[in-house]
Amino acid sequence: MDFFFNPRTIAIIGASQIPEKVGSAILSNFLESNFRGKIYPVNPTAKTIYGMKAYPSILDISDEVDVAIVAVRAEITPKIIAECAEKHVKGAIIVSGGFSEIGGEGRRREEEILRIARSSGMRIIGPNCIGIYDPASGVDTMFMPRYRMNRPQSGNIAFISQSGAFGIAILDWAASRGFGISKFISLGNKIDVDEIECIEYLAEDDSTRVIALYLESTSDGRRLMEAARKTVEKKPIVALKAGKTVEGARAVLSHTGSLAGSDKIYDAAFKQSGIIRTYDPQDLFDVSRALANQPPPKGDRIAVITNGGGFGVMTVDFLIEHGLKLAKLSEQTLRILERKLPPITSKINPIDLVGDADAERYRIALEAVAADENVDGIIVIILFQTPTLQPDIVGVISNVSNMRIKPILVCATGGDYARVHVQMLERAGVPVYPSPHRVARAMASLVAYERMRRKIMEKTVTLTA
Repeated sequence: MDFFFNPRTIAIIGASQIPEKVGSAILSNFLESNFRGKIYPVNPTAKTIYGMKAYPSILDISDEVDVAIVAVRAEITPKIIAECAEKHVKGAIIVSGGFSEIGGEGRRREEEILRIARSSGMRIIGPNCIGIYDPASGVDTMFMPRYRMNRPQSGNIAFISQSGAFGIAILDWAASRGFGISKFISLGNKIDVDEIECIEYLAEDDSTRVIALYLESTSDGRRLMEAARKTVEKKPIVALKAGKTVEGARAVLSHTGSLAGSDKIYDAAFKQSGIIRTYDPQDLFDVSRALANQPPPKGDRIAVITNGGGFGVMTVDFLIEHGLKLAKLSEQTLRILERKLPPITSKINPIDLVGDADAERYRIALEAVAADENVDGIIVIILFQTPTLQPDIVGVISNVSNMRIKPILVCATGGDYARVHVQMLERAGVPVYPSPHRVARAMASLVAYERMRRKIMEKTVTLTA
């Protein structure tokens, strides 16, 4: 599948100079991206488009074409795909709708497209999708203008979405918060390339540390589980499965023309194959960010460091609710804290540095618990609003986090001043969450993934022994 993300040449079939047209937005986005390959606009009625020579048909292009982006009416799409097959195009991304999601004639169009693709060896993403986005290569087949939808920077989370609308909303949201992605794939009706093949591809992708998946249905549950088990040994998969209710499953059928199946079956399959399940978009990326940026914990014993007692208490409650334990600090750690911290502070876990804490207090506490064998993970709570806490707190946390001894997650919230420092921590690779519940959930996902990964590896060793 790598040619989809790193094509030498692309043809945009349905390219247009009319701003309201889908083909116009796709071409404009490519011209505004850092794509270094050749672009060939295809339109039977235009001589030039945005100053570029236009071609009546893909067959009129003398160069080889790696990827064709098809943005034409559904009824002529089979003819266009036939021409792509004759041209020996490696892969086509069909953004057009009007296929199995409408039933009847739409489903017959899909069957014809798939027959043509299979006979020629051409791969198909879609139809009824927005295609792919790769910030590194500049491939951007999304038909949303850049002034309306922000694009995320390069990162280490790959995002697969069966829904184009959900995908673009999440990408826009992620970009606004400075979260990066490695690759985005919108599958649509997935008549050929599906989530299973994407998982297998991304498992070997060096730029991807975590695979985030929005799924409405799968055509082969057994293959999905097998692919997930193999992938989870290398990197985590985090999934948001829609269509939990009977009514939701019925809506999936009208959305992408596929059957959602029993939610209980999916839930059991996810657990058996090591997929971490989430239940809302925010949770999907909360968990993915933690897994992508922090080392795995050895166990479930968590230390909490705070300059606000109430936040510390709430975080402890949520940690316990998520099945984690409050770490019992070693005698050596307690002695260090007793000797170096002021008497007013609380040295037991949660460690309360109190309201006049500065960056030095955080450094002492962080370094002590990071070296404590009784601690598996650390949550740092910061109230940036206190006057004694200066911007050097960002460097203190980043320095300890970069040692990658134990996972460190931060909880911080507030207005403009807090947001500036939160963004600084995020850029340094330290995930920050605005509430005790969300930071506790993210830490629980780190523990859960490492447990599942070890269990899967143990089974693999047993089977091969």
